[in-house]
Amino acid sequence: MRTIGLIGGMSWESSAEYYRLLNELVRDRLGGLHSARCVLHSVDFAEIEQLQTAGEWERAGEILAAAARGLEAAGADLLLICTNTMHKVAGQVEAAVRVPLLHLADATADAVKARGLTRVGLLGTAFTMEQDFYRERLAGHGLEVLTPDAEGRALVHRVIYDELCLGVVRDESRARYQDVIGELVGAGAQGVVLGCTEIELLIGPGDSPVPVFATTTLHARAAVEAALA
Repeated sequence: MRTIGLIGGMSWESSAEYYRLLNELVRDRLGGLHSARCVLHSVDFAEIEQLQTAGEWERAGEILAAAARGLEAAGADLLLICTNTMHKVAGQVEAAVRVPLLHLADATADAVKARGLTRVGLLGTAFTMEQDFYRERLAGHGLEVLTPDAEGRALVHRVIYDELCLGVVRDESRARYQDVIGELVGAGAQGVVLGCTEIELLIGPGDSPVPVFATTTLHARAAVEAALA
């Protein structure tokens, strides 16, 4: 079994989900008392969030690249960035190490295409929904990507940072997200990408009239496949 390196803490709420999923998936594959070989570098999310807001992505990338080097030195054979938004600096992380980085958007696109879909709605932080780094990665797989209107994007972003990253899950926020999903479906979305690892704490398959693609779960599954290949 290869060792999975996790760059986490953004937020730790979703990093805990990664750890749980990796171990459950390995146990399901191998049985008995098997669990995942993994090492975790958990950053201080407050520092990263401040750099995001200030637009200092290169500095944020340096922090994640240093974490990646440490994980490689600790024996990681492959790496995960445990957040959609920070895949904006995936290139810096890849350049810092010799082991492969499993890109979250690639795992997500593979799952969407496996369902035979070509047009998806994208929910995530404002950075993920409005900037090109994630949408273009999905588009490179032949997918058309729809995002909410400005009001919807602001709502989705606020709930992520003010609630989900703090472990707060509100029924009223779920209902508002369902409204946004309904608008995306009305615009032609055949499925919805939960393009922030915290959104899975709020939204599940039963909350959408079309398939939802839970990126944390998909990323963890791809990591286990690679680790056990």
